[in-house]
Amino acid sequence: MSELKLSNAQIAWRAAQDIEDGAYVNLGIGFPEMVAQYTVDGRTPVFHTENGLLGFGPAPEPGSEDWDLINAGKKAVTLKPGASFFHHADSFGMVRGGHLDVAILGALQVAQNGDLANWRVGNKGVPAVGGAMDLVHGAKRVAVLTDHVTKKGDPKLVDACTFPLTGVGCVTRVYTSLAVVDIVDGHFVLREKLAGMSMDDLQAVTGAPLHTEGDVADLVVPEL
Repeated sequence: MSELKLSNAQIAWRAAQDIEDGAYVNLGIGFPEMVAQYTVDGRTPVFHTENGLLGFGPAPEPGSEDWDLINAGKKAVTLKPGASFFHHADSFGMVRGGHLDVAILGALQVAQNGDLANWRVGNKGVPAVGGAMDLVHGAKRVAVLTDHVTKKGDPKLVDACTFPLTGVGCVTRVYTSLAVVDIVDGHFVLREKLAGMSMDDLQAVTGAPLHTEGDVADLVVPEL
């Protein structure tokens, strides 16, 4: 695989470009939280976190954290005007009631039919899916941020998930370190790829066929 790839911050930036003005968005624990740092100028998405906060902003400057203001990943956040706090049960009522426009999550595997595995590797560790199962079926759209391959170089975009599932047929778009891929009618459809990577090289590190519909755009992001 080419050594050229996007950083987590660049993947988060690219995902932020697709968030509509006024959208209600849940950001998953881990580097999906970074999406809040890259809100597009002129747009005002409303970020939601399962522990009971709506309307948070980017992380505060180091040293200025208020540790009463945290997201579900226990990271310090800032508040935007109109932010509100509420009970954990009410927060999940928002999720399960279909009030979120977008859920942005990490992944261990994404299958070409949209299945998502992001909470447990085989039988290892203590089962702890958190709110992910609610989010992937409660949000109107589910996007995934992930490296294109594992640390061992195995594809994370696969024919079928081999890890325990978080949700079935729920993912609509995947932002990876190499490409932007949609899931359409049970197939991976390539929308953007790094200009320095050939289709053959990208397919070699993808565990299911990559389809195209018209031109594939270059995946262009700023230095971050």
